[in-house]
Amino acid sequence: MEDLFKKKNVLITGGLGFIGSNLAIRLVDYGAHVTLVDSLIPEYGGNLFNVDTIKEKVQINFSDVRDEHSMKYLVQNKDYLFNLAGQTSHLDSMNDPYTDLEINAKAQLFILEACRWNNPAIKIIFASTRQIYGKPQYLPVDEKHPLFPVDVNGINKMAGEWYHLVYNNVYGIRSTVLRLTNTYGPRMRVKDARQTFLGIWIRRLIEGKAILVFGDGLQLRDYNYVDDVIDALLLTAASERANGEIFNLGGDDPISLKETAEQLTRVYGRGSYEIVPFPEERKVIDIGDYYGNYDKITNLLGWKPKTSLADGLRTTLNFHESFSEYYWGPENG
Repeated sequence: MEDLFKKKNVLITGGLGFIGSNLAIRLVDYGAHVTLVDSLIPEYGGNLFNVDTIKEKVQINFSDVRDEHSMKYLVQNKDYLFNLAGQTSHLDSMNDPYTDLEINAKAQLFILEACRWNNPAIKIIFASTRQIYGKPQYLPVDEKHPLFPVDVNGINKMAGEWYHLVYNNVYGIRSTVLRLTNTYGPRMRVKDARQTFLGIWIRRLIEGKAILVFGDGLQLRDYNYVDDVIDALLLTAASERANGEIFNLGGDDPISLKETAEQLTRVYGRGSYEIVPFPEERKVIDIGDYYGNYDKITNLLGWKPKTSLADGLRTTLNFHESFSEYYWGPENG
């Protein structure tokens, strides 16, 4: 697969964020010509330190996906577009629904129209979320599960998915949708819980504070280490069979939030956790138990997660302990 991306022109929206930067590092290693687009809006996770090791080997464009004129220029002459930019906070989407609409829905049309008129041969991978399923009606959740988002973010991400599929089906702009679950790893946002609760848990553990587990701690979750997610992104980009398809990602061994906190402290060798009541604003959008069925992407493309939770958490903790100064504080995304 490395040879497929060698000397290819790749555009990554949200390229200074958690997943985008890890993808960029892999693609640079494969010999691709990588352009990163990021607005560096503080709440959304972009961080220049994320690409410190490859900063001389990538092009960085400080732009917003809501700027349709920039996108018309940026998509030109690109072979692949990994469309990872988004507003990811479920709580923020309820407090500021219009911004979520602009980024997760309207801006997706800007991007797709830019491709339609300036580069219809491009291949697009769109990062979506398992949140669009809402509270599961059955487990594990497969791609045929009804969509019933419980917040504005889920509704807008669902719209973003369908824009990509419509442009695939009507205009022939090859697009694939990946529904991500709880992705974690080095370079993740840890200063708050805007991307995933694991981030703030890791920060509190490193700072010597107790991890706060909401509710009874028995809610089940599955997790994907970021390297495994990068594998899925590249596999779908490389495959013509993936065009027009939606794929779940997921983990093999769903565990409760309480068990996750216990494993974090065990891997780190110290720390504690507390079971605390749900804040009301989070309780009303919590989806309860969730873990996904990823048989479809396994059967079609051969993807499976490879990294154990213990190994992934250990690497993540070590990274953020070593570079904590770059990941929390008012000046860090």
